[in-house]
Amino acid sequence: MNTLKIIYMGTPEFAVAPLDLLIKNGHNICAVVTAPDRPAGRGRKVQESAVKKYALEQDIRILQPTNLKSETFIRELNELDADLQIVVAFRMLPKVVWQHPRYGTFNLHASLLPDYRGAAPINWAVMNGEEKTGVTTFFIDEEIDTGEIILQQETPIGPHESAGELHDRLMDLGASLVLETVEEIEKGSVKTITQKAATELKEAPKLNKENTRIQWTAPIYDIYNHIRGLSPYPAAWSQLTNGDEVLNVKIYEAVAEEAQHNLDTGTVITDKKELKIAVKGGYISVQEIQMPGKKRLRIQEVLNGYKFYKNAKMS
Repeated sequence: MNTLKIIYMGTPEFAVAPLDLLIKNGHNICAVVTAPDRPAGRGRKVQESAVKKYALEQDIRILQPTNLKSETFIRELNELDADLQIVVAFRMLPKVVWQHPRYGTFNLHASLLPDYRGAAPINWAVMNGEEKTGVTTFFIDEEIDTGEIILQQETPIGPHESAGELHDRLMDLGASLVLETVEEIEKGSVKTITQKAATELKEAPKLNKENTRIQWTAPIYDIYNHIRGLSPYPAAWSQLTNGDEVLNVKIYEAVAEEAQHNLDTGTVITDKKELKIAVKGGYISVQEIQMPGKKRLRIQEVLNGYKFYKNAKMS
């Protein structure tokens, strides 16, 4: 019998799968905590989080605090009197929140900790050309992603897999690991492992305008991994100089083609069928691109309606 009262904290789609699996296996989710509704998109229409939408369908109590230290929120937690809290893709919790339940609070992280602590572990693993990654559950402590490891599950990263494809696989893998972790805690059979201290851990910082820009002077496969590691979101970007225009474009899909050439790095080569960018060791053949103010399109569709001049260059 599943006796633990659980508060589940999460916001995006990635957090829905573990919640769904817990409910389908009869676990007692007494409330979910998720982000406040926010305006989004061009129309600035108020949007509910993916976790909130799911919780509404399941008729689960929903808490949406703007301040995790507020007296109102802490009082609500006290009233719920949960045995365990689970965090999946949520905010950093203050100590007064994570230490509250009898069995503590554990987090699901999409990497093999201690590597890739931080906000974007899936993206950085692909961007760095890793051949494997995984998911980890750990008890939250006062630092970010440093707590005692409960369970880990490893998985390979395909050589052509995008961050989006890996995200979906890790979402399912993580859901199973969360369920297994709860069952271990419920049985009292958890044996944690202290994260090893290391001076050269791989990091997963928040993605921004600077670290998502394509560096065309990098080796060919570093560029290729950068593009697939940021697809479909937020997408790798580059500045395109084409005639008198200087445009910011997003590249979602590309192919690395090894070849010898004497062209300057960033030179655009195009015809009616393909668009290639000259780089060290070959070309990056663009397969899917988004021009400013347009939808993302296959490159053939773009070439049918947009003219690239002979001096066009990516930088």
